[in-house]
Amino acid sequence: MSALDTNPIDVNGIKSDMRTLFARKRMMNFGLPILVLLYLVYVFFAFEVPALWAKADMENAKTLVSDSYSYKTHVTRDNRNGAVSIAIEGERKGAYAEGTSPEWVSLGETTVIDLEDGHEVRFGSETIEYDIPGYGTVQATPSRSQGIQAELPAGDVPDFINLSRNRMTIKTDAGRLTVTRNRSEVFRYFAGWELFFFTLDSDYHGLSFGQVMGKAVSGEAGAILSDIWNNKMWRHSDVAWALAETLLMAFLGTLGAGIIALPLAFLATRNFMPIKALRFATRRLFDFVRGVDSLIWTVVLARAFGPGPLTGALAILVTDTGTFGKIFSEALENVDQKQIEGVQSTGAKPIQRYRFGVVPQVTPVLLSQLLYFLESNTRSATIIGAITGGGIGLLLTQAIITQKDWEEVAYYIVLIILMVIVMDWFSGWLRRRLIQGK
Repeated sequence: MSALDTNPIDVNGIKSDMRTLFARKRMMNFGLPILVLLYLVYVFFAFEVPALWAKADMENAKTLVSDSYSYKTHVTRDNRNGAVSIAIEGERKGAYAEGTSPEWVSLGETTVIDLEDGHEVRFGSETIEYDIPGYGTVQATPSRSQGIQAELPAGDVPDFINLSRNRMTIKTDAGRLTVTRNRSEVFRYFAGWELFFFTLDSDYHGLSFGQVMGKAVSGEAGAILSDIWNNKMWRHSDVAWALAETLLMAFLGTLGAGIIALPLAFLATRNFMPIKALRFATRRLFDFVRGVDSLIWTVVLARAFGPGPLTGALAILVTDTGTFGKIFSEALENVDQKQIEGVQSTGAKPIQRYRFGVVPQVTPVLLSQLLYFLESNTRSATIIGAITGGGIGLLLTQAIITQKDWEEVAYYIVLIILMVIVMDWFSGWLRRRLIQGK
């Protein structure tokens, strides 16, 4: 026979507890978002976002974007001697031979540059003229002693003309004209990556795809591939080697870190290392090497060993050794002891117990992490290469620093993305083959 609980229920106490519980819920549901919002407002002003936005130059941004998918041809007049030169992107490697020009430039005593739609620039013996439809003709006479003497149509100076004593710049949709004391230059933009396959001095420049294929079939395939591979402007051979260096840094760093971290991981586990002091020291070592970012290790190692791709690989190795050591030691602490005891019952020695009782259990985790970090380090090697002087990262940094050939920047970025995509596919395929057996 059970006893009845005759104590009265504290209804008021229960209501008070419920009110407290609901108050906490409301505070979490409404108070936390408000705190996050206040923090974002603080960040907005602390990082001076309004001032940053005020400094933004949308015209420069538009120019940068257009430069990434287009190229410009420079028509340059030396105001000191009247010599006219034409070059794609203004590079010597993309210069037209003396006396030759694209069809929209007519060389002569007066060089006529047809920018289409009525826009025309004329380089005379002394005066530069630009016919602008809907506005009129702008004349500029450069002089080393008096600067730029400009004559504009009557009225206010429009926004697309920037005029000072020593410089005149005209920007229109058709192109751009810049006149200084020493030089006059016209820029005309075209869509695409010019000279990507063949430079101006190549026998195959200007030929259609069908004509090139016809020559390849007739026995000139080797010469065609050689011209593409040794392109002096796009440097395809150098880019391919840089990609190989980037992959080499990622592979050597990741594989080396895995080889070093695996035996050290046994020293950091409770079930394999009974000496507490050694276990503590190993774990702190892992914390130290992975606590310092790979970029910091890159700077330190580059100072010690000099620049080069192997220095980048060593920086990845040092950082990933700490990360792998932690991951591998955690996997080793969670192994099934019954399998180890089963191997031990056969009379196996300690090394054999590790080989046949432990390693098969942790192999899927080890391979999965190695392959994931190999894919991740492919991206990291790009930045590390910019510091150590190797790989595609160095070429990308050089192209950005020049502030000129943004189509090359776009080219390198596309290659990096494709490299990461290929590595992602390869690591996934290899993971399925090694771990799942498919």
